[in-house]
Amino acid sequence: MLQEISIKNFAIIDEIHLSFSNGMTILTGETGAGKSIIIDAMNLLLGGRASSDFVRHGQEKSEIQGLFFVERNPDLSEKLEEFGFADEQELILQREIFANGRSVCRINGVLVNLSTLREIGEFLVDIHGQHDNQELMNAKHHLGLLDEFGDPAFETIKTDYQAKFQTYKDLVIQLKTREKNQEEYAQRIEILEFQANEIEIAEIDLVADQELIQRREQLTNAKQIADALNTAYDALDGEEELSSLNGVRTAMNEVESVGELYPEYKTLAEKISESYYVLEDATSKLSSLIDQLEFEPNELLQIEERIMTLNTLKKKYGPELTDVLTTLEKVNLELDQLTGSDSDNAGLKESVKIAQEDLLKSAQNLNVSRHAMAEELQADIKQELADLYMEKADFKVEFQPAKFSANGNEHVEFYIQTNPGEGYKPLAKTASGGELSRLMLAIKSSFSRRGNKTSIVFDEVDTGVSGRVAQAIAQKIYKIAKAGQVLAISHLPQVVAVADKQFHIEKTSTADLTTSTVRVLTPEERVQEIAKMLAGDDVTQEALAQAQHLLEK
Repeated sequence: MLQEISIKNFAIIDEIHLSFSNGMTILTGETGAGKSIIIDAMNLLLGGRASSDFVRHGQEKSEIQGLFFVERNPDLSEKLEEFGFADEQELILQREIFANGRSVCRINGVLVNLSTLREIGEFLVDIHGQHDNQELMNAKHHLGLLDEFGDPAFETIKTDYQAKFQTYKDLVIQLKTREKNQEEYAQRIEILEFQANEIEIAEIDLVADQELIQRREQLTNAKQIADALNTAYDALDGEEELSSLNGVRTAMNEVESVGELYPEYKTLAEKISESYYVLEDATSKLSSLIDQLEFEPNELLQIEERIMTLNTLKKKYGPELTDVLTTLEKVNLELDQLTGSDSDNAGLKESVKIAQEDLLKSAQNLNVSRHAMAEELQADIKQELADLYMEKADFKVEFQPAKFSANGNEHVEFYIQTNPGEGYKPLAKTASGGELSRLMLAIKSSFSRRGNKTSIVFDEVDTGVSGRVAQAIAQKIYKIAKAGQVLAISHLPQVVAVADKQFHIEKTSTADLTTSTVRVLTPEERVQEIAKMLAGDDVTQEALAQAQHLLEK
């Protein structure tokens, strides 16, 4: 139930505060006084689309706050819990609309986005205006109106159907796409197979291939050492004629042969001899070291080729070998999807067939449920229409086969027979303005008994009627209000008279400012206001008496 609403700097409203209670509250006032502006503000509070045009001229922002008392409602409690709110008995909704177009929403002081505010607001207030008649005139909206009559069990059936329809739709799109692009799939498979083969044939071993790098360094150094030692050995004791050791040996022998002739030759011979044996020892050491070297030129060549292969793969699929292996996994996964037994055309066609069978069963359940709902709705509305002096009218929900969609596989349209024997005709082509108002009220009256809204707002839904029909509409709205809370805007004295409380909206203007104000009318003021509705500005005693009679009745 809406307990209070506060509106500040909204359109022509400076600042108003309204308190509500159970039962029926009516808003009256001259055309343009601001009655519908209050409904507009309430719409925004519940998550409606905002515009900077709503901000009062010269002000920075508009502010709207509403205090709601929440009766036990499992669906609302579940939704509040989903958004992180405690299951409390009071909810405060706030909306600020800034002149720059920005909008801020809060629930119990917590910032929320607009969609959250809207989802919570849907459980709190149901607003019906003259535009709702347009829904009745458009057969496209009839299915949605019928579904509003559904209970939680129906919602479960509908949700199940929608899930199965989406599954079927996705599979059909996948199959059509595949069949349409067979050549593209073949080219893609060829590319993937090449990539997989290129990586797999390399037989990457992260540990062994890392060791190859170290082994290449070892072999590269070994070659450098071997080349140096062999060159040194060849220089010392290579070919007989060219080796340094042979030359020193010759020099040593020659000097020793004359060493006995002169003492200084002997000394020189000893030095050359010393050098010879040092070089001979070094040559022997070189030979030994060369013999100890392990170097296989072919091994280094193989390693270089392997590393070149790995580097090529890293450039294409890397940058690291781990990335190359990850690419292989992805390639194989996509290949499985394109060529695997579960994803080939035959398998996909079988999946489509199974999904279609499931969809047909679910659609049948949905149709059975809707037809049962339609029977109940027809009986309900027939009675409601009788209460509104359309006892000869009859209402029918027509079903026609239709293409599968997210809402089912049947087209729904409302038909009405206003007089016996005339036959049923589409509602949009037969109902007059007054009949539409009564029919909409009959539908909303039926829905209100099933709805879970805490408050219902009627914005001039009684347009186009008068006399005893107006009295019947008044009684119908009051009957709805007895089960909860109704806020209505009306120009009909019969409707105004049955309200438990009456707010009167007035507009005052100065040279540069227009302001709407609101106040609760006293019983005496209500008599005067209803008398004006009956007789105009020239209120007579008869009009006052009739107004008093309406209020007492």
